[in-house]
Amino acid sequence: MRNAEAVTNPDLKRRTKAFALRILKLVDALPKTTAGRALASQIVRSGTSVAANYRAACRARSTADFIAKMGIVEEEADETLFWLELLEESELVSATKLAAIKQEANELIAITIASIKTARRNRSSNSALRTPNSAFE
Repeated sequence: MRNAEAVTNPDLKRRTKAFALRILKLVDALPKTTAGRALASQIVRSGTSVAANYRAACRARSTADFIAKMGIVEEEADETLFWLELLEESELVSATKLAAIKQEANELIAITIASIKTARRNRSSNSALRTPNSAFE
Protein backbone atom coordinates (compact mmCIF):
# COMPACT_ATOMS: atom_id res chain seq x y z
CA MET A 1 0.00 0.00 0.00
CA ARG A 2 1.41 3.36 -1.00
CA ASN A 3 0.34 6.34 1.05
CA ALA A 4 0.77 10.04 0.63
CA GLU A 5 3.16 10.24 3.60
CA ALA A 6 5.42 7.55 2.20
CA VAL A 7 5.81 9.06 -1.25
CA THR A 8 9.50 9.62 -1.81
CA ASN A 9 10.77 13.12 -1.20
CA PRO A 10 13.81 13.28 -3.50
CA ASP A 11 15.12 16.43 -1.77
CA LEU A 12 15.05 14.78 1.65
CA LYS A 13 16.55 11.61 0.20
CA ARG A 14 19.46 13.63 -1.19
CA ARG A 15 19.75 15.65 1.99
CA THR A 16 19.94 12.63 4.31
CA LYS A 17 22.47 10.97 2.00
CA ALA A 18 24.58 14.16 1.89
CA PHE A 19 24.39 14.23 5.71
CA ALA A 20 25.73 10.66 5.85
CA LEU A 21 28.58 11.58 3.51
CA ARG A 22 29.44 14.62 5.65
CA ILE A 23 29.51 12.39 8.72
CA LEU A 24 31.92 9.99 6.97
CA LYS A 25 34.26 12.87 6.07
CA LEU A 26 34.09 14.20 9.61
CA VAL A 27 34.94 10.79 11.05
CA ASP A 28 37.95 10.45 8.75
CA ALA A 29 39.29 13.74 10.11
CA LEU A 30 38.98 12.75 13.78
CA PRO A 31 42.14 12.10 15.77
CA LYS A 32 43.21 8.47 16.01
CA THR A 33 43.07 8.56 19.81
CA THR A 34 41.02 6.18 21.94
CA ALA A 35 38.33 8.84 22.36
CA GLY A 36 38.43 9.77 18.68
CA ARG A 37 38.01 6.15 17.57
CA ALA A 38 35.22 5.49 20.06
CA LEU A 39 33.24 8.55 19.00
CA ALA A 40 33.96 7.87 15.33
CA SER A 41 32.48 4.40 15.63
CA GLN A 42 29.31 5.68 17.27
CA ILE A 43 28.72 8.67 15.01
CA VAL A 44 29.31 6.75 11.80
CA ARG A 45 26.62 4.23 12.78
CA SER A 46 23.96 6.75 13.77
CA GLY A 47 24.82 9.35 11.13
CA THR A 48 24.60 6.96 8.19
CA SER A 49 21.54 5.29 9.67
CA VAL A 50 19.54 8.50 9.21
CA ALA A 51 19.72 8.15 5.43
CA ALA A 52 19.25 4.38 5.37
CA ASN A 53 16.18 4.52 7.57
CA TYR A 54 14.67 7.42 5.65
CA ARG A 55 14.96 5.35 2.47
CA ALA A 56 13.21 2.50 4.30
CA ALA A 57 10.44 4.90 5.36
CA CYS A 58 9.97 5.88 1.71
CA ARG A 59 9.13 2.22 1.03
CA ALA A 60 6.70 1.89 3.94
CA ARG A 61 3.77 -0.44 3.36
CA SER A 62 1.32 1.48 5.52
CA THR A 63 0.96 4.69 7.47
CA ALA A 64 1.79 2.84 10.68
CA ASP A 65 4.93 1.41 9.06
CA PHE A 66 5.90 4.89 7.81
CA ILE A 67 5.43 6.40 11.29
CA ALA A 68 7.48 3.64 12.90
CA LYS A 69 10.33 4.00 10.41
CA MET A 70 10.33 7.77 10.65
CA GLY A 71 10.53 7.35 14.43
CA ILE A 72 13.80 5.48 13.88
CA VAL A 73 15.04 8.30 11.64
CA GLU A 74 14.25 10.77 14.43
CA GLU A 75 16.06 8.66 17.03
CA GLU A 76 19.15 8.20 14.86
CA ALA A 77 19.34 11.90 13.96
CA ASP A 78 19.01 12.85 17.62
CA GLU A 79 21.68 10.32 18.60
CA THR A 80 23.97 11.75 15.93
CA LEU A 81 23.40 15.22 17.34
CA PHE A 82 24.40 13.89 20.77
CA TRP A 83 27.68 12.51 19.39
CA LEU A 84 28.36 15.80 17.60
CA GLU A 85 27.82 17.66 20.87
CA LEU A 86 30.19 15.24 22.60
CA LEU A 87 32.83 15.84 19.92
CA GLU A 88 32.53 19.55 20.57
CA GLU A 89 32.47 19.38 24.36
CA SER A 90 35.42 16.99 24.46
CA GLU A 91 37.28 19.51 22.29
CA LEU A 92 38.14 16.89 19.68
CA VAL A 93 36.55 19.17 17.05
CA SER A 94 35.97 22.90 17.33
CA ALA A 95 32.48 24.32 17.67
CA THR A 96 33.05 26.34 14.50
CA LYS A 97 33.77 23.22 12.43
CA LEU A 98 30.69 21.44 13.81
CA ALA A 99 28.18 24.31 13.56
CA ALA A 100 26.87 23.54 10.07
CA ILE A 101 26.53 19.79 10.55
CA LYS A 102 24.84 20.27 13.93
CA GLN A 103 22.41 22.69 12.30
CA GLU A 104 21.67 20.12 9.59
CA ALA A 105 21.06 17.43 12.23
CA ASN A 106 18.63 19.76 14.03
CA GLU A 107 16.82 20.54 10.79
CA LEU A 108 16.54 16.86 9.86
CA ILE A 109 15.09 16.15 13.30
CA ALA A 110 12.53 18.96 12.89
CA ILE A 111 11.52 17.75 9.41
CA THR A 112 11.19 14.19 10.65
CA ILE A 113 9.03 15.20 13.61
CA ALA A 114 6.81 17.30 11.33
CA SER A 115 6.42 14.34 8.94
CA ILE A 116 5.45 12.02 11.78
CA LYS A 117 2.87 14.52 13.08
CA THR A 118 1.41 14.94 9.59
CA ALA A 119 1.20 11.19 9.07
CA ARG A 120 -0.54 10.73 12.43
CA ARG A 121 -2.98 13.54 11.68
CA ASN A 122 -3.75 12.14 8.23
CA ARG A 123 -4.20 8.65 9.65
CA SER A 124 -6.67 10.00 12.21
CA SER A 125 -8.65 12.00 9.66
CA ASN A 126 -8.74 9.06 7.23
CA SER A 127 -10.00 6.67 9.90
CA ALA A 128 -12.82 9.11 10.75
CA LEU A 129 -14.13 8.66 7.20
CA ARG A 130 -14.57 4.91 7.61
CA THR A 131 -17.92 3.48 8.56
CA PRO A 132 -17.66 1.47 11.79
CA ASN A 133 -18.29 -2.25 11.39
CA SER A 134 -18.43 -1.91 7.62
CA ALA A 135 -18.32 -5.12 5.60
CA PHE A 136 -16.03 -3.36 3.13
CA GLU A 137 -13.07 -2.68 5.47
